[in-house]
Amino acid sequence: MASLKEIKSRIGSVQGTRKVTSAMKMVSAAKLHKAQSMINAMLPYQRSLDSIVSNFLSGETPFTSPYILGEGQAPDLKKRTAIIVFSSNSSLCGAFNYNVIREFASLVLNLRTEGVPETMIDVYAVGKKVEDAVKKMGFSPESYQSLASKPDYKSVFALADSILDKYSKGEVSRVYVIYQHFKSPAVQKVQRELYLPLEISEYKKEQKATAEGWLNNYIVEPSVAYVIESLMPQVLKQKLYTCLADSYASEHAARTIAMQVATDNAEDLIQELTVLYNKSRQQAITAELLDIVAGSTQ
Repeated sequence: MASLKEIKSRIGSVQGTRKVTSAMKMVSAAKLHKAQSMINAMLPYQRSLDSIVSNFLSGETPFTSPYILGEGQAPDLKKRTAIIVFSSNSSLCGAFNYNVIREFASLVLNLRTEGVPETMIDVYAVGKKVEDAVKKMGFSPESYQSLASKPDYKSVFALADSILDKYSKGEVSRVYVIYQHFKSPAVQKVQRELYLPLEISEYKKEQKATAEGWLNNYIVEPSVAYVIESLMPQVLKQKLYTCLADSYASEHAARTIAMQVATDNAEDLIQELTVLYNKSRQQAITAELLDIVAGSTQ
């Protein structure tokens, strides 16, 4: 059995750990609240943009866009494939980073089965953890660690501009995004989506007979096709920013839960060690009393 000094020292150590985990939980909770406010402020704009595009695409007006494949066309597998992966810069957030890295490895395996070698895959790592992981896999990713710690609208748009430029020039044929989707503070789900070419079927939905449906009857200047072609880059940039906001909120939600669990476990361990300390102390006192009684009878 451990000595009283060792048990007391361990209790002090666990108490110190509990203070750290409790403080980290409060910090992550504050950042999560900020991230949720950021998402709530972005949602009206996102919904309005999607509604405008959906209403325009529900019509029969023909249009062209370098980001959309025509009917019957397929991406050229001989060209490069890009993957944008979102993670965190630090750990202590449960399985948040592990799930993203696992999904990335699964996508790479799928690309191999399609005949795409690793040398034809470009990786954009948003976050230190995924950057370190893909480097161990043999990739040379472009680093965007600053975006993971502090989401910035202009920086995301700069990344999106770079991706869109490479795609429009034909340097890459497909672009995937992998991130954690924030459903609630308790639920985050890893997502793998095809970023480019744009899946137009998501926007071509049947419009219900509502007031918004009458948007199709508007006269648009200079033309509907021109407006759609102008909106597509904006839609894609906004989508990438949404992925970043989702990942940022998911990270702090996962860390808040992980630190809450760690704090609760520390409190339980302190109680167990305190009971053990009191038992050991009582046993030591009893042993000393027995020694005294035995000595007085001699």
